[in-house]
Amino acid sequence: MSSANTINRIAVITSGGDAPGMNAAIRAVVLAAENYGIEVMGFRHGYEGLLNNDFVKLDRKDVEHILQYSGTIIKSARSERFRTEEGAREA
Repeated sequence: MSSANTINRIAVITSGGDAPGMNAAIRAVVLAAENYGIEVMGFRHGYEGLLNNDFVKLDRKDVEHILQYSGTIIKSARSERFRTEEGAREA
């Protein structure tokens, strides 16, 4: 794979209602990405965070002890704006 096709950064978004296991999923993504040298950006409040460019960099220290918490550490939200054609294009 050439360097032009190398993935250097990925985004994590949790959208909709909270569900059990979301923090475990976020933790797994962050730890796996770190293993491959990939930076993880967590967009806060679901698609609203994507639309508002509201994100936080996540690394091992941010996810080591999140399994005992309910919900999701980056918050989840439904986005009416994302459901529109204009909002989806903007995102």
